[in-house]
Amino acid sequence: MKEQKLIYEGLITESHPNGMFLVRLDNQDRIMMVHISGRIRQSFIRILPGDRVEIEMSRYDLTKGRIIYRLPQKKHLIN
Repeated sequence: MKEQKLIYEGLITESHPNGMFLVRLDNQDRIMMVHISGRIRQSFIRILPGDRVEIEMSRYDLTKGRIIYRLPQKKHLIN
């Protein structure tokens, strides 16, 4: 049976070399180091500080993760 992954949403705070990023998780006040998944690399999706992303983590190692999806930006309505 395949291992179940934990999926969280977070905010990119810093960019590091080789596709590594620091992400602040929404549901926890925790910052963790994550890398980009291969599908995002192949699609040439740009990820910058300030972007919202989905993170996939293993249940066994909660210190590392990978970015599996870049969430769309919310457009602010100005009245």
